[in-house]
Amino acid sequence: MTPNPQLPPPNPQIFGIRHHGPGSARSLRAALEALRPDAILVEGPPDAAEVLPLLAHPAMRPPIALLIYAPDAPRHAVYYPFAIFSPEWQALHFGLSNDIPVRFMDLPQAYQLGVGEQELGVGADLPKQDADHAEHPPPPNPQLPTPRQDPLGWLAAAAGYSDGERWWEHMVEQRRNGVDLFAAILEAMAALRAESPPDPDPVEAQREAWMRQTIRAAQAEGYERIAVVCGAWHAPALVDLSGPKADTAVLIGLPKITVQATWVPWTHGRLAYQSGYGAGIESPGWYEHLWLTGAAGYGQTEVAVRWLARVARLLREQDLDASSAHVIEAVRLAEALAALRDRPLPGLPELNEASQAVLCFGSELPMRLIHQQLIVGEALGAVPDDTPLAPLQQDLAREQRRLRMPAEASWRDYDLDLRKPNDRDRSHLLHRLGLLGVPWGALQRSGGGKSTFHEIWRLQWQPELSIALIEAGAWGNTIADAATAFARDAADKASDLPALTKLIDQALLADLTDAIEHLMLRLRAEAALASDIAHLMDALPPLAGALRYGNVRKTDAAAVAEVVDGLATRICVGLPTACAALNDDSAQAIFPRLLAVDGAIALLQNAEQRAAWHATLGRIAGMHGAHGLLAGRACRILLDGGVFSSEEATRRIGLALSTAGAPSDAAAWIEGLLKDSGALLVHDDALWRIVDGWLISLRDDAFTQTLPLLRRTFATFAAPERRMLGERAARPQAIDRGPQANSAEFDEDRGAAVLVLVERLLGLRAED
Repeated sequence: MTPNPQLPPPNPQIFGIRHHGPGSARSLRAALEALRPDAILVEGPPDAAEVLPLLAHPAMRPPIALLIYAPDAPRHAVYYPFAIFSPEWQALHFGLSNDIPVRFMDLPQAYQLGVGEQELGVGADLPKQDADHAEHPPPPNPQLPTPRQDPLGWLAAAAGYSDGERWWEHMVEQRRNGVDLFAAILEAMAALRAESPPDPDPVEAQREAWMRQTIRAAQAEGYERIAVVCGAWHAPALVDLSGPKADTAVLIGLPKITVQATWVPWTHGRLAYQSGYGAGIESPGWYEHLWLTGAAGYGQTEVAVRWLARVARLLREQDLDASSAHVIEAVRLAEALAALRDRPLPGLPELNEASQAVLCFGSELPMRLIHQQLIVGEALGAVPDDTPLAPLQQDLAREQRRLRMPAEASWRDYDLDLRKPNDRDRSHLLHRLGLLGVPWGALQRSGGGKSTFHEIWRLQWQPELSIALIEAGAWGNTIADAATAFARDAADKASDLPALTKLIDQALLADLTDAIEHLMLRLRAEAALASDIAHLMDALPPLAGALRYGNVRKTDAAAVAEVVDGLATRICVGLPTACAALNDDSAQAIFPRLLAVDGAIALLQNAEQRAAWHATLGRIAGMHGAHGLLAGRACRILLDGGVFSSEEATRRIGLALSTAGAPSDAAAWIEGLLKDSGALLVHDDALWRIVDGWLISLRDDAFTQTLPLLRRTFATFAAPERRMLGERAARPQAIDRGPQANSAEFDEDRGAAVLVLVERLLGLRAED
């Protein structure tokens, strides 16, 4: 379809595009330069009119996104992502750079969000798989989809392609000459819409009615060369502008809410359809490569050469072999594959196959790296400093600059030494954000590095954290104030003692000194009323950690000491009674709490508390009626702590495993003694003989009953421990003879031969 050069261009001139595609963007830019419109209307939210001029700011670097949200309920939000290869971005940038009026013309989100909530972090077109959203996964079955489900699938099938994605990429995105492209797209979409059933969603009709009303308004203002940029599927619906009354009727009575707009950084990973973005694409990194090489004027062969050179560079950075010769062979293979498939030039499938065959030596593992780093990419955009942001977003930006912690799309590890002021402030910031529900960083471990005062954090910025920050702004205008207000409110709503102690631990880690006093008042009141021993045991470990490491963080944790003393005393008094007459499930519930309290007492390094705790464990270990799981662990803790000698522990073990008791009780005692560590059984000959003798003494029916319990215990041992136990069990005669089992006659000749070999290995003896 070649337009008659004697006729004026239609007004408006409609350009149907795919939301993210370098070929569409290149052809659109060329068409706009040829048309020189006096107004540009782009499918997008008119709510963003105030922030639209920022798009041309020199500091604006895509990928970025328009964020439209309801201030009173920030979760009611929607993103409009843009990449440098997005046709809308190029149209808007062209208009703003040439002083051409630019407007968004889609149904405002003030109405769309008012009609129904949209899920956080998705584009406005997520509910649909329209023609302008051409890139999505292949259909789940080989049958042809209906045009409404996948309109490009019909065009692809007619052209002999397996799916619409491949067809669109080869026919549009890799196209260098865009003459008549948009007329052809308009004609194809009109034919598809004519064969498609009506859309049952009223929002689509409302959107297209609003677009037509916007075009009419521009015409009424006297614009004579209006360029309309919209999704390809909507293009035919904007040709006929008759019937304004019908469009007005469609739009009457729509509910409306108040919304605000801003720009936020985006990532290539969030442009990919795997992220859940309805208008997502398969390969944003590849599309950016196509756009940049096309803008630089490189030829078709150079596109493939430069891509494979990037692949080789990435592999070499990972210490994988990738030479220039490999790149040359890969380029030749990709071109040969494209020729065999009757393609104009190698596309991403051909380049991937060539990369795997030549550069990856057939392995799929390096291809995963290539997909993550290049095909999708890890680019993170940037917005100007004068972009309107919520106060909490502004405060975080200041803190990121002060602490030298930039937001990055790829993850980065930080090893923080809490004795250093800057690292300590970094830790405070990350803990405050975590308290507010903004998980920028994930604590990998605490106590790493060369001392116990290290924290290992893994940071990765996700675009949806912007919404979480806006939501957290309800608590204050700075991160410190917001975290303090949140902690005080959470303390008032806490329903039990463990929740309060966990909150205090978080507040101390976050250095929220203004909230600590209020939290401690609530803790004292709750602790005075708490009688559940499980709650008391759950409350102690977090407070012990806060008391032990508070001084390292330069925070005053003295107020915690009084509560810790009270909790430790009440646990020591009430635990023996709580351990009596327990069933197996109750004992399993107390067991991890017993370990946690023991760790907390050891952490506090208080001699009086440790003595009281050991006395409590001694009562449990020797108490008649105590569950074997807890009594056995109490004996193990006292043995490891040096309170019980080896002889005393052996005596107690022998009593616990005597035939006077039930086999199930003895098995529970063994489980408590050895669970998670079989080293004691491996290296203690006396304990081995006791356990071995007990097992031998069991009757067949008792052994069958006990075996599942023992297997559960031995399953907690490390694999090397289980192997050593098996090897030892294979030599029962050595154990039966006691400590002198291994005192066999020494073979001096064999020993001398070994010494000669050792001397040669150490270089002490020359070769004979």
